[in-house]
Amino acid sequence: MGDMSGRTTVVVGASRGLGRGIASAFAEAGAAVVAVARTGPALAELAAGSANIRAEVADAADASVAWSLLDRYEPEVLVLVAGATPVMHPLPQQTWETFSVNWHADVKIAFTWLREALVKPLRPGSRVVVVSSGAALNGSPASGGYAGAKATQRFLADYAQDEARRAGLDITVTAVMPAMTPFGEVGRQGIRAYAARSGQNEEAFVKQLGELLTPEMAGSALVDLVLADPATVAAGYVLTGAGLQKLP
Repeated sequence: MGDMSGRTTVVVGASRGLGRGIASAFAEAGAAVVAVARTGPALAELAAGSANIRAEVADAADASVAWSLLDRYEPEVLVLVAGATPVMHPLPQQTWETFSVNWHADVKIAFTWLREALVKPLRPGSRVVVVSSGAALNGSPASGGYAGAKATQRFLADYAQDEARRAGLDITVTAVMPAMTPFGEVGRQGIRAYAARSGQNEEAFVKQLGELLTPEMAGSALVDLVLADPATVAAGYVLTGAGLQKLP
């Protein structure tokens, strides 16, 4: 990993899974990390492990939170990882309320923070990474509206980049779609559901996923992405255990 010293980084959704690994990696690289999540004890534990991490217990879907934290900390890097755990049922077993869970959480968070990053705006040279999901590309028939919500996050990142360009803002926005992994609550539930759906046990299903993406790998990959020359950064990436691959 490169040197992030002196660069304030806000990680939204830092208390668990990939978000926790990302916050830890940026702190390890020297960034002053503001870790945002609703779960106070998990954030306190994370912050206790590094002098570079400051915890902010807040609801990331609240527009006033986005405005307040961006105004207070003026980050140069913003990473959006937060979202809801989908209800893992096939379509006939969903209600609209369960189907739309991720639209009201994941999409709203991406919309809210990207909008505030443009309205403020973030300082020139800032980087924004929207962490979506591989489901945005592959679909996810056993998780209600999850795949559509994650695809919309990708679109929002693209829209935000276009608006930044049109306004002459030197802000780079990109989307990252991580592969399914057991190292997080969403991935664990997905593995459980899809193993059962395919008639496999969970161990066999995980084995066919290949090299697994860990939170540490995700953190290292995002640090490298943020430090890359903006001219080389793609609009979207797939993130697997083998690293980042640009989407065409």
